[in-house]
Amino acid sequence: MFPICWMILAIGMTKNKKIKVVAASVCGPMHRYKKLPCQDCFKHKNGKKNFVAVVSDGAGSAKYGKIGANIICNTMVDLLANCEFADIKQHIIKAVEVARAKVLRHRFNKTKDADGMMEFSATLVGAVYHQGKGIFFHIGDGAGIALHSNQYDRFIATRPENGNFSCETFFYTMDDWRHSLRFTSFDEADTLFLMSDGLTNFAFTPDFQQIEKGFLLPINDFLIQDITKQKAERALSNTLNTPIAKRLNSDDKTLLWARLS
Repeated sequence: MFPICWMILAIGMTKNKKIKVVAASVCGPMHRYKKLPCQDCFKHKNGKKNFVAVVSDGAGSAKYGKIGANIICNTMVDLLANCEFADIKQHIIKAVEVARAKVLRHRFNKTKDADGMMEFSATLVGAVYHQGKGIFFHIGDGAGIALHSNQYDRFIATRPENGNFSCETFFYTMDDWRHSLRFTSFDEADTLFLMSDGLTNFAFTPDFQQIEKGFLLPINDFLIQDITKQKAERALSNTLNTPIAKRLNSDDKTLLWARLS
């Protein structure tokens, strides 16, 4: 079994009422073979005003990609959990700028310039949810899905964005990161999925226009049950560690599931 980076089941009470979260990251077989750590990261927080969830995939080619992923996840949830949702896009932009400033000043960034920042390259996909309304924010690959559990064909997705080649994507550490930052609004959803690139080919059809119900729906149907933390964690980690998952994608895999209502 792959080493699990970390996983958590959390239930909190705020103005968003009760939100249940189950999330897991597993190290991909390629990283395990090379004795490299999992470079994915996830973070979530149920603040006084907003629920925030973020997933980041540190670039495999970046020396400090894992650190870059941790910085963006922690910064986004800390700054967005209690901000005004009416101005959420500006708060998201400001939070990314703060994360970039942290990377610029990081002790491992010896040059303290744009070239040094690229050693911390990581993607970003997250969501802010406030009293029935939400917004995805997204740079690079990975994906987010907001859906209704009883109407699976009615979903809103923020899809992967790659460059000229399938292995090329965009990072928040790039100089022109604002050109790659995308927003997608959703409302009346009761379930949220966020995932890193290692799972997008499991979650969507090849054209990314439909979700793969055979993958996401069994996960959702199981996790919405009144089950223990241990069962929820084991079910999700086992799903990410199946033999077919290992064969189909050798990348690190992160999935965050949230029951919004």
